[in-house]
Amino acid sequence: MVSKFSIFLFLTVLLQLGSWAKSASTLENFIQCVSINSELSVPVTTTLFTPNNSSYSSILQSPVFSLRFLEPSVPKPEFIFTPLHDSHVQAAVICAKQFGLHLRVRSGGHDFEGLSFRSETQTPFFLIDLVNLRLINVNIKDETVWVQTGATNGEVYYKISQKSKVHAVPMGTCTSLGIGGHITGGAYGSMLRKHGLAADNAVDALIVDAQGRILDRAAMGEDLFWAIRGGGGGSFGIILWWKIKLVRVPEIVTTFNVVKTLEQGGTKIFYKWQQVADNIDEDLFIRAVNRVVALGTNSTDRTVMTIYNGVFLGGTDRLLKIMQASFPDLNLTRKDCTEMSWIESANFIGLFPAGTPIEILLQWKSAATQPALFKSKSDYVKQVIPETGLEGLWKLMLEEDAPTVMTIPYGGMMSRISESAIPFPHRKGIKFMILYQSNWQEGDKKATEHINWTRKVYNYLTPYVSKNPREAYVNYRDLDLGRNRDKISFREASAWGQRYFKSNFERLVRIKTKVDPHNFFKHEQSIPPLTL
Repeated sequence: MVSKFSIFLFLTVLLQLGSWAKSASTLENFIQCVSINSELSVPVTTTLFTPNNSSYSSILQSPVFSLRFLEPSVPKPEFIFTPLHDSHVQAAVICAKQFGLHLRVRSGGHDFEGLSFRSETQTPFFLIDLVNLRLINVNIKDETVWVQTGATNGEVYYKISQKSKVHAVPMGTCTSLGIGGHITGGAYGSMLRKHGLAADNAVDALIVDAQGRILDRAAMGEDLFWAIRGGGGGSFGIILWWKIKLVRVPEIVTTFNVVKTLEQGGTKIFYKWQQVADNIDEDLFIRAVNRVVALGTNSTDRTVMTIYNGVFLGGTDRLLKIMQASFPDLNLTRKDCTEMSWIESANFIGLFPAGTPIEILLQWKSAATQPALFKSKSDYVKQVIPETGLEGLWKLMLEEDAPTVMTIPYGGMMSRISESAIPFPHRKGIKFMILYQSNWQEGDKKATEHINWTRKVYNYLTPYVSKNPREAYVNYRDLDLGRNRDKISFREASAWGQRYFKSNFERLVRIKTKVDPHNFFKHEQSIPPLTL
C-alpha cells in the first residue's frame, strides 16, 4: 500500500521538475492516479523526467538510432516515464486514458521513423520508456524463454548461452534491438531460413490493453495474440513480456566474410547470389551488403563492394560441399571459414570485430547499427534482377556519398509458413528483401538530397520488385508510404497497410476495431479502427 506521505512526496518533487503543458493540475492528477493504481510505489527521481531535469536529454537520446528525430524542430515528450514494474505501465495507461493524455512507447529506440518517441500529430504527449524492464527467464527444460520487452536481442542471446550451448532464439542480427518492438514487426535474423521469424516462435505474451488490463494469451484471445505477432508496434497495447520457443542449434557453426568488387566480377557474382540464396540449404544464411568504397588508398575513384556474410548451422566440411555444388562463383575456401559457437556467431553477424568477448552483448552496443543520420526504404524481390538492372543500381550508388544496399535471403522455412499465419505476409515466392539506406554526417547541408536519393533508388527499382502491392517490411517503417492524419480513414491507411501486411491488413483493422475502438493506441502508421 502506498503511504500518503509517499504520494505527497511524489507530487511535490514532480511538480518542482516541470508542469504538464495543459496545467499543473492535470499533471498532479496524473501523478496521483499512477501512484494509486500501481502495486509498488513509484520512486520519482529515478522514473520520471521532464525537460527541466538534467537527465532528460540523455535518457531521451541514449537509445535512439535515428538521430534525425532528435533535431530541435522535432516535438519532444513533455516528460519521460521509465517504469520499474509491470503495474507501473498498467497504471500509466489507465491514467493517460482517464485524463486524455497522448503517449508513445519505446523499448529499444530503433524505429526508423522515430515513431516510438516522437509525434507529428498528437501533441503534447509523454513517453513510456521500457528500459528498466529487462528480466529474462530461461527454461531449458521446456525450451522457452520469457523476456521483458525492454531487454535487447544481445541480452537474450547471452542469457540463453549461459544455460545451454545448443539453444538459441531466431531473432535479429542487430544485438541492441529492444525485444518489444522487434517482435511486433516480425523480427528476422540469421536463422530465418531454418526457423522462421521470432514472431513465428512466440508462444505467449503479456500485454496492457486499451482498458488497462494485463492479459496473457488465454485472456486476450487468439485474434489479439495473432495481431501482435507481426502487426507492428503501437496499435493494440503495450507488450510487457514475450514468451519465445527456443530452437536447437549445433555446438559448432561456421561463419565467413567474402568481399567482391565490381572489378572482381561483382555484378555476375551478385546475379548468381540472387538465383541461389533462397534455394540453397536452409542451414545456410548468406547476407549480401553492398557499399561504395575507394578503389585504392590514394585513389579518388570509387567502386561498389559486396560483402557476403555467411552463417552456417554446421561445420566447415559440409559448408564447402554445399557451396561448391550451389554457389561456386563465390570461390569460398577453407581459409575464409571460421568455426565457432552459435553465441559467437551472434557477435559475428552483428559485425563486432573478431575476438570481441560475448559480454559485449550485455552492453546495449551494436556494431551493425550505430546512431546515425539516415533514411531507409525496403522492398521485396520475387524475380532475379537482370545484370543490366544491377548495373543501373551500382551507377546510382556511385552518385551517393555513403549508401548501403543490403539484401536478406528468404526461402526455406519462410516459404513453408502461410502468409496469414501471423500478420507478417512476406513468405512463399519471396527471393530476398532489400534495405537501401543513405547515411550522412551532422552538419551536412545536403540532408534533403540524401533523403531524395533513397526515393530515386526506390523509383528506379520499381520494375524489378514485388507488385500489387509493392511490399515493404513494417519494422523498416517508411512514412513516404503514407501516414495517418488527425482524421484517420481506412482507405488512406490502406496505402501503407497493404504494403506491410497485404490482405492481413483487413483482419488487423477488424481486431483493432474490437479491442481499441476509440483508437487510444495510435501513431502515424498505427492500425486504424473502422469506427473512425
